[in-house]
Amino acid sequence: MQPSAPPFDERLTAPRSWWFIAFGVGVACALMLLPLGTLPMLAGLVGGTAAAALVVSGYGSARIRVVAGSLVAGEARIPLSALGEPEVLDAEEARAWRTHKADARAFMLLRGYVETAVRVEVTDPEDPTPYVYLSTRDPRGLAAALSGARTA
Repeated sequence: MQPSAPPFDERLTAPRSWWFIAFGVGVACALMLLPLGTLPMLAGLVGGTAAAALVVSGYGSARIRVVAGSLVAGEARIPLSALGEPEVLDAEEARAWRTHKADARAFMLLRGYVETAVRVEVTDPEDPTPYVYLSTRDPRGLAAALSGARTA
């Protein structure tokens, strides 16, 4: 018997342009070390590119999953019983919830390069968090997975 696949699983990877910027950081490091010789320059290219790539990879490794009766978003694990109905946010509404409508107490897995999002009210009376804001490239899929997992 095979375990069922999670109804939703998304990794919020960084855009391709960020990887080019990481390489540019490596080139800048190489140019700074160029007066010291060829080997330091190559070390700067490799080391600078690797360090910048680690930063981009770390930031782009955020993951959103709906699995085992929980919403797992980044490091947070929230039981579905503590969540209300999900609200799909288009690009304009998502921008509003990231800026002037935002509540400082909210849990936000925010990636500025992802235009759409889902906002879910937190219904647990003991939790001071008013809502969960999740940047996602598939807001309808996430909302459907949350609604489907809550009813199951």
